[in-house]
Amino acid sequence: MSNARILVVDDEPDITELIELYLTREGYEVHTVDNGTDALTQAGALQPDLVLLDIQIKPFDGLQICREIRHFSSVPIIFVSCKSDDTDIIHGLSIGGDDYITKPFSPRQLVARVKAQLRRQAFHNGHAEEAATRDSVLMHGDLSIDLEAHTTHINGKPVNLSTKEFHLLTHFVQHPNKAFHLDHLYELIWGTDSAGDTRTIMVHISNLRKKIEPDPANPIYIVTVRGVGYKFIGKEG
Repeated sequence: MSNARILVVDDEPDITELIELYLTREGYEVHTVDNGTDALTQAGALQPDLVLLDIQIKPFDGLQICREIRHFSSVPIIFVSCKSDDTDIIHGLSIGGDDYITKPFSPRQLVARVKAQLRRQAFHNGHAEEAATRDSVLMHGDLSIDLEAHTTHINGKPVNLSTKEFHLLTHFVQHPNKAFHLDHLYELIWGTDSAGDTRTIMVHISNLRKKIEPDPANPIYIVTVRGVGYKFIGKEG
């Protein structure tokens, strides 16, 4: 997907020039904006394949922009933030962000994260198309997942999941009672090495539990396996 459109939202010229330079070299079509107002306008007009979003942008911060984008698009969003913004990062992932990278960052690391997101998006889109030719609904008790429609229901009621939450849940349900390490889940869903930072997975699991578990504090679907990671309790579990 070397011709993908990427929207870069950052008000630091040195950062945007560096990002544009490296992503253009990879064959991507790069568009840059330096404020929240233009970010929302371009996100709708360009229909980008990926958004690199600075959390501290003005006049609307990256968190607000992410919320608005999620009203009309499931485009992958990578937050760009300073290391001191851990709270904002966690919040950003909980409202629809897919990943994050901290400043200062290696341009090569940034390119790798972008490629991984685009690759995983293309992979999952391809699988969604394949689902149209086969039984595309996964059932587990009160939980149902429609792979073709990309929807989830609990007791017949729709559950609003982010793209990454949906992919995580689908993977768990397709592999019941199997424990997955945090690093494995990150590589599987995000398409790249976690580099030892597993907070992204933990935040997405926490958000997923809040949406599908009767009691998130005492999960019955996605349970923690100490020293390993998580597993989905299947029908035989």
